[in-house]
Amino acid sequence: MTRIQILNNRLFLSVLAVPSFLPFLWRLFRHGLAEPAGLLSDCAFGLAIYLLALSTPRILRLLPLLLWGLFQAGSQELHAAMQRLPSWQDLQYLTDPAFIGNSAAGLHLAYPGYAALLLVSATAAALVKGQRPGRTYLVAGPLAIALLLAVQSYVSGRDNEGSIASRYNPLHWFISDAAATSFQPKPTAMTVADLPPTLRQLDFSGTSLLKDRGRARNVLIVVLEGIPGLYHPDIRKAFGIADGPYQMEGLAATTADASLVPDFVAHSHQTIRGLYSMLCGDFSKFSYDMSKAFELQYNPQRAGECLPAQMAANGWETHYLQGAGLSFMGKDQVMPNIGFQQVHGNEWFSEPDPYPFMWGKTDPVFFRGARNYIADLQSRDKPWMLTLLTVGTHQPYAAPDEIVASYPNRMIATVAILDQAVAEFLKGIKEDGVLEDTLVIVTSDESHGDDIGEWVSSWGLMAILAPEGRELPRIKGGSYGLVDIQASIHDYLGLPAPSSLIGRSMFREYRQPREMISYTNSKLRWHTSDGRRYECSRSGGCSVGDAPSLLGPLPEAFSRDPDNSAPRLYALAAVLDHKLASQEQSQTLRFANGEIRRLPDKITNEWTDNLAGAQYLDFPAGSKVHVSIRIKALQTPAEGIQLKLFMRQFENLVGGIDYPPFPVLHAGEEGRVEFDIDNPQARQSFSFHLVGEGKGAEIRMEEFNVTIERQQG
Repeated sequence: MTRIQILNNRLFLSVLAVPSFLPFLWRLFRHGLAEPAGLLSDCAFGLAIYLLALSTPRILRLLPLLLWGLFQAGSQELHAAMQRLPSWQDLQYLTDPAFIGNSAAGLHLAYPGYAALLLVSATAAALVKGQRPGRTYLVAGPLAIALLLAVQSYVSGRDNEGSIASRYNPLHWFISDAAATSFQPKPTAMTVADLPPTLRQLDFSGTSLLKDRGRARNVLIVVLEGIPGLYHPDIRKAFGIADGPYQMEGLAATTADASLVPDFVAHSHQTIRGLYSMLCGDFSKFSYDMSKAFELQYNPQRAGECLPAQMAANGWETHYLQGAGLSFMGKDQVMPNIGFQQVHGNEWFSEPDPYPFMWGKTDPVFFRGARNYIADLQSRDKPWMLTLLTVGTHQPYAAPDEIVASYPNRMIATVAILDQAVAEFLKGIKEDGVLEDTLVIVTSDESHGDDIGEWVSSWGLMAILAPEGRELPRIKGGSYGLVDIQASIHDYLGLPAPSSLIGRSMFREYRQPREMISYTNSKLRWHTSDGRRYECSRSGGCSVGDAPSLLGPLPEAFSRDPDNSAPRLYALAAVLDHKLASQEQSQTLRFANGEIRRLPDKITNEWTDNLAGAQYLDFPAGSKVHVSIRIKALQTPAEGIQLKLFMRQFENLVGGIDYPPFPVLHAGEEGRVEFDIDNPQARQSFSFHLVGEGKGAEIRMEEFNVTIERQQG
C-alpha cells in the first residue's frame, strides 16, 4: 500500500469515527463522566455502527450512517420535548416524514448543531474512499462490543434508579424495550378480584369538605396540553422543588383563591388517553395498546356512564371545544359517543392566528374564542358543562422567533404564551361573573416532563376554582389523578355515580392511603397503600423504596427490588387495561356519521389533512377486518375530486393490502370503497389516513366503518 493510500485510509477511518462516536462525545461534553452506563452504551453502539459501515460496500454505506444519524438526532429532539427516549412503539416520531414535518415545522430543533454535525459527517463518511477491514477486525470488533455491553449492563444495574436516558444510548434502549416487550414471558393470570380495592371501585368514604352539595350550577374543565404541576409555583413549593427557570406566574395569580392538588398524577402519555381518564372515571391503559376511548364504541353502556353522558341525562348542556382539528385520534367520534352534545374543533374559530401553527389555533386565539363561547352559554337558561383543550404547547410549539429569544427554549416560550392566555381567560370569565356559579377545574391531559427527573412525566396539574372559595383548603393533601375528576364532579354536584367508576373525590378528606399508578417514559410507576414506590421497566425489573407519593424526587433508599415484583405489577396493570375489551366475535368501530369536511386546496401532509379519526387501532391475531367507506361530494372543482387512503402501522406505511381506488367524484355524486384485511399476526397501532384535495371542495363522510371479525374458538 502506497503512502497516499495509507493517508487516505487513515482519513477514511477518522471521518467514519465522527458520526459513529458523536453520541458518545455529545454525552461526554454535556455530562462528563457522570453517566458511565450511558457512555458505555454509546461506545458499544458507536463501535457497532462503525464496524457495520466499515464492512459495508461504499455504494451502500450512506444508508446505515444516515439511519443512525437520523435516529440519534430524532431521539434527542424527542427527549428535549418529552423527557423520554423512544420506544419501539414511537416509530411515528422518528420515521414518519409527515409527522416530523409537522413536529419540526420551521426546523425549530432543540439541538440543531448536533443534528447537523451528525448528518453532515455521516454523508462525508459515505463519500470518502477507504479500505475495508480484514477478518481480524470483524472478529475482535464484536468481542469488544459484547464486553462493553456486559460492563454497561453491570453498571446500569447498580444505577437502576437513574433515568433511562442517562444509562442507554437511544438505539440500545429501543432494541432492549422491543426485545423485552416481544419476548416477555406469559404474564401471571390475574383478575379484577386481585386488584387492591382503591383500584377497582369508587371511594366516597372520606369526610366531605362541603357542608352540602356544591353551589355551582355549571362545570368548566380547562385542559392545558402537556403541562405538569411543576410550572405552578405554589404546587412546586408544596413538593419542595426549588424555583426553576420558568414558572406560570399568570396562572398562579389567577388561581390565588383556588384549591390546589400538588400530588396529582397524569397516568399516561397521549391526549386521547388523558381525556378518557378524566371524563370516564377510569385509568387509561398502562401500555401502548389501543386506547379505551375507542373501545367504548362497542361498549355503549359504559360510554353512557362517562361524565358528559351522565350530566346530559341530568339536564346539563354538554359541550366540547378544542384548538386542534377533531379528526385526529377520532375525537369527532369519541366525544359525541361519551355524551357531548356539541363538539367543535379549530373549524369553529373565526379569528385568524397572528402566526401560523400546524396543529390548530394558537392559545391566545383559542381562549378569546372560548370566552365568547361561554358568554353564549351563560345567556341561556340551562346549566352547562364545557371541556376546553388547548394545543399551542404541542410540539413543534406555537411561538414566533422574537418571543422565543426571551426564553430558554421554544417549549418554555409556548408555556409562557399559554400562561398569559389562560390567565387573561380566567380573569375575563371572572369579570363576566362566570365564577359565581361555575365549578372550574384547570388540569392537563399529560405531562411533557422536565429534566429534573423522569417522574415529572407523570406529574399532572390540578387547580379547582369553586364558588365556595376559601371554604376549600388552599393545598389539598392526598394522592389524586386524572381518574378522580369524574368522581369529584359527581360528588360536588350531588349526582349519583355509576358503580363502574373508579376514584376518590377531591372534595373529601381520606384517612386511609391508596394505590396510584402511571405509565410514562416506558416505566410503570406504582405507589402502594403501604407507602412503597416502584418504578419498573420490562427489560430492567423494578426499583423500590419507601416514599410518601408516586411523585417527587426519588427516595434516598431506592434500589433494585429483591422480590422481582415487575411480573405481578404488570399483570395487575393488564387487568386494568383490559376491563373494556370485548370478546364478541364481531365488533364495529364507526369513524363517520354524516360529518361535513372541507378539503384543502392541496394536500400538505397526512396528519393535519386526515379526514377520518381511525387511528391507533389493534387487530387480534387470526382476525379479519372489513373496511367500508362511503363519501358524498357536496362541492367540487370542475375536474372533480379523488380521495386517497394510506394505511400505517406504528406510522410506517403498510403494503400488501389490496383495495380499489376511490372514484373521481363530482358535486352530488357518492362513492363507496370496501375491502378486507387479513391478520395472520396481531396488528397494533394501525391507522387509516384518508386525504383529498380540491379548491373549494367539500364532502360528507357518510360512513367509515372498521369491522373486526375474530377467529372462532
